Amino acid sequence: MLVDTENLAESKPDAPVAPVAPVAPAAPAPPHSQLRVRSDLHEEYSADEIAKMTELYEGTLSNIEEGEIVKSKVLRVTDTAVILDVGFKSEGAVPIDEFKDARSLKEGDEIEVFLEHLEDQEGAVVLSKKKADFMRVWERIREAYEKDEPVSGTLVKKIKGGVVVDLMGVDAFLPGSQIALRRVPNIDELLGQSFEFKIIKLNKRRRNIVVSRRVLLEAERKTKRDVLMKELQVGQVRKGIVKNITDFGAFIDLGGVDGLLHITDMSYGRVSHPSEMVHIGQEVEVKVLDIDWERERISLGLKQLQPYPWKNVAAKYPVGTRVQGKVVSITNYGAFVELEPGIEGLVHISEMSWTRNVRHPSKIVSIGETIEAVVLKVDETEEKVSLGMKQTEEDPWMALPQKYPVGMRIKGKVRNLTSFGAFVEIEPGIDGLIHISDMSWTKRVQHPSEVVKKGDEVEVLILNVDAENKRISLGLKQAQEDPWLRIGETYPVGTELRGRVMRLMDKGVVVDLGSDIEGFVPMSQLGIADIQNPGDAVKEGQAVELKVLEVDPIHHRIVLAATGWPQEEASDVAGTPPPAAPSARAASAERAEPAEPAEPAAPSAPDEG
Repeated sequence: MLVDTENLAESKPDAPVAPVAPVAPAAPAPPHSQLRVRSDLHEEYSADEIAKMTELYEGTLSNIEEGEIVKSKVLRVTDTAVILDVGFKSEGAVPIDEFKDARSLKEGDEIEVFLEHLEDQEGAVVLSKKKADFMRVWERIREAYEKDEPVSGTLVKKIKGGVVVDLMGVDAFLPGSQIALRRVPNIDELLGQSFEFKIIKLNKRRRNIVVSRRVLLEAERKTKRDVLMKELQVGQVRKGIVKNITDFGAFIDLGGVDGLLHITDMSYGRVSHPSEMVHIGQEVEVKVLDIDWERERISLGLKQLQPYPWKNVAAKYPVGTRVQGKVVSITNYGAFVELEPGIEGLVHISEMSWTRNVRHPSKIVSIGETIEAVVLKVDETEEKVSLGMKQTEEDPWMALPQKYPVGMRIKGKVRNLTSFGAFVEIEPGIDGLIHISDMSWTKRVQHPSEVVKKGDEVEVLILNVDAENKRISLGLKQAQEDPWLRIGETYPVGTELRGRVMRLMDKGVVVDLGSDIEGFVPMSQLGIADIQNPGDAVKEGQAVELKVLEVDPIHHRIVLAATGWPQEEASDVAGTPPPAAPSARAASAERAEPAEPAEPAAPSAPDEG
């Protein structure tokens, strides 16, 4: 052995001895500590040979120190580290994630690394590629920071709160709020792209570098904004790039300043979403509509560069013209139909069908459906076109007077009841009305449900057809024989009979004669003296003996005289059911009393005596 490994002089306690043999390391010594030659070496070698061997051995030791950047050679690459030879007795290992592309390294490649420690607890050299990279570019980064100069970098990967940027080979942090002027919806799309950044924070001890792209963009925007403020004017046509799209419009970059292209200014036609008209990154030509520098708002228009579609629309779509269009919107009151881009007409719900009672337009049409209609009205000033669907067909009501002449007897189904009558369907979509006064000859009907029910099939007579107003009057009682035509035979003058008081009137009482026939007894014929009001002596439901004084079949009235008031037990009177209503029976008797305008159906009373 050339060197005596014992009792070597020490100049640096932390520096290990260069390897000379597979013997356990002795006390640490500096890399170039003075070597002591074994005392017995002269017995084997001459003085010249020993000198040459010493020179050769010292040449194998590297002059390296902790805290410096040293050159190394790649020995091999494992799954977790890159093994390097720095010319020391032990190999060094650098974690593989400190390399940008560790798999491209091959044996013998030379790499600069930072020597942290010559030996760790396990005797291995501690190296760092990141620290070496950092130290190499630190001065350039510090200089750029102090001079406020931009630096170029590449977005590498997304982390919590922002993005890692490769800045001259070292990692810097780009906060999410500093990526662009507005929030970036998808940061992944920017990875791999290179931009210029401004260093806004620097800490060498913690190796912390924070950069911003937004600061540069804001400065650039301000510069361009100052230029645009002098150049931009309302009415100008300029080109821009679509930067962002929202539900209400698109933001256009005019070259440093963004303007808003509202959805209503994109097209004269209907636009559901701005993405139907433009896409991000698209170059568009727009017109400047309004400028508000104080609020930094610029309004842009796209449709203003297109011909105005409503010009001469009345000549293009004259009234009465048949047109085709697509249903683009449905409301409670109608459907909007697009005749051409920018021109829409309204089909009102009342113009959809001649016969159907349309409750909602969606029952007739649907969005996207192509329909045929007739132009009813055009208003260029208000930009309105009125359309009709039913006008494309012949109005069936115009033929009804000939089809259903007055007096014709037909059958129909009761479709609906109201307080004033019943609607009867005489054919699909065509209804006629039976008025409450045309339901019975003798009975005073308070509600149609007393005579008919919904769904009943009834036989009626055509009373009137009004094609213009779309109305048909029907009669239920007219389809039956009028019992008043033979009332004189049933109740001849002088006939004595018995009835019951139904209603008390100011001038007399109405009595029920049976079979829905009513008669009127004037107060002068009650047979009771010295009374001012029938109610003073007569009660509803009370029995009365009667005599027929007058029969008028034409005016439907019978005038009677009371010949007696038979006595009844209180229980019998109390148990008598009251009349259905103050006007529950035939109107004939009340019409006989002309002194009562409030009761037009009351019969007139004969002269006293």
